[in-house]
Amino acid sequence: MTEIIYLLVLGAFTGTLAGLLGIGGGIVLVPVLLWIFQSQPQINQNNVMQVVLATSLMTIIFTALSSIRAHQKRNAIEWNLVKMLAPGMILGTLLGAYVGSSLSNNILKIIFGIFLLFISLQLLFQAAPKASKEFPGKFGSGLSGFVIGNMSALVGIGGGSLIVPLLLWFRVPMRNAVATSAACGLPIALAGTLGYFLIGLKNGESVITGYIYWPAVLAIVPTSLLFVPLGAKLTHTMPVSVLKKLFAVFLIVISSKMLIGTVF
Repeated sequence: MTEIIYLLVLGAFTGTLAGLLGIGGGIVLVPVLLWIFQSQPQINQNNVMQVVLATSLMTIIFTALSSIRAHQKRNAIEWNLVKMLAPGMILGTLLGAYVGSSLSNNILKIIFGIFLLFISLQLLFQAAPKASKEFPGKFGSGLSGFVIGNMSALVGIGGGSLIVPLLLWFRVPMRNAVATSAACGLPIALAGTLGYFLIGLKNGESVITGYIYWPAVLAIVPTSLLFVPLGAKLTHTMPVSVLKKLFAVFLIVISSKMLIGTVF
């Protein structure tokens, strides 16, 4: 019962942050799910990070669909860019899921900790690349998508924190970059979930299905979707830039604790 309450609160917190700060759920979900799952006897602790990553990606499928719907109403998604990036993203994500399934918990924690530290500093200093290049052709966009998909699968995110800076660098306006990133999150989440699901089945997980822990998905998805509008409303009444910096400091503490606890 306590576990379900934690998961419901996590969903509400994730949804509110997504609406308020525009921050993807995986950044919050992964460390909190790890904390919750490490105390669950029904989860094989040898594969706990794989369960965390797969479950995070599964929830992102639903939040990505909701986000796409909202952005599509404003005609902000550059679908031609999604089509150029998606093939590489799908291949990269599938490979990332395969690699992630073969890595130890500690290696995955270190990868996520370093990534979270990078995102935290980006948030803290409001770093954004200057538009300097035209969008690349099929090979360049495919390679970019492959790298983003690969990293997203290894850290259990939808890729927004990587896609938006890339699109800004290629002279895509911020409004369209955010919307297009949301659309790109769907193929990443689908491919990552599928990869971890199939590999998890092959490895013979019994309590959960293919590394996906369904009680967490069923608790997090509804509450996160319900609380996104609340977060969006709060953007008009709260100092978002200040909150982003405070949240960045919080993430730095989390990432540092994860790295120190894993390495030492």
